[in-house]
Amino acid sequence: MDNRSRQQAPAAGDAQGYCQTEIEVTHGFGLHARPSVTFTRLAKSFPCTVEIEVNGSQVWLNGKSIVKIMGARIRRGSILKIRTRGLRAAEAIHALQALVERDFDEEKKHGRSA
Repeated sequence: MDNRSRQQAPAAGDAQGYCQTEIEVTHGFGLHARPSVTFTRLAKSFPCTVEIEVNGSQVWLNGKSIVKIMGARIRRGSILKIRTRGLRAAEAIHALQALVERDFDEEKKHGRSA
C-alpha cells in the first residue's frame, strides 16, 4: 500500500459498533501538545471507546488519554491504527480520521504551515 492510499484508507466497521482505520500522520511535528489535545478532546466527545496503535506496535493505547497520546511520541510519517467500539463508533472514527487528514487544524488555528 502506498502512502497516498494509506492516508485515504476508508474506515471499516461492523454492525456491532466496531470500526477501524489506518492513517499516516502528515503533520509537520507529529502529535505534540496541541494536536494531542485536539485529538483527545474530539475522542472524548464520543460515547464509544477509542484506541490507537502506533506503527504496528501491537499495543493499543487509550485514545482519550492525553498522557497516553503524548507519551506515544507520534511523529510525522507514523502510521496510526484507530479503532472504536460502541455507540457512534463509525461517526467517531470518521471524525478522528478527518482530523488527522486536516493536520489537526493546526494551520487554521495558528497560521502554521506544517
